[in-house]
Amino acid sequence: MKMNVQVGASTFTATLEDNAAVDALVEMMKNGPVTIQMSDYAGFEKVGDLGASLPTSNSQTTTQAGDIVLYQGNQIVLFYGSNSWSYTRLGRIDNLTGWAEALGDGNVSVTFSLEG
Repeated sequence: MKMNVQVGASTFTATLEDNAAVDALVEMMKNGPVTIQMSDYAGFEKVGDLGASLPTSNSQTTTQAGDIVLYQGNQIVLFYGSNSWSYTRLGRIDNLTGWAEALGDGNVSVTFSLEG
């Protein structure tokens, strides 16, 4: 399954994982796009509160640019660098062209929606 990730004027496509957290996120997106405010953390990720808790299946993960994960059950993290931590994987950006530039410095508004 795919979802769209809109950062400012740029839209990216992500391939979603098959797990309970993704199922819950898809249910949220069926009611309309989900927009969250994300702030920069440590110069390698953007993190934002989803406003709801999703089921977790955390495992120790080394992330790469383009990874989308769930942290503490209620925060979505978008990576433009790498980190190693315990996360629930949600998906991965299909094409990273312009990804780091779109996320930029500082806070961003990100909208997640179902493709099609």
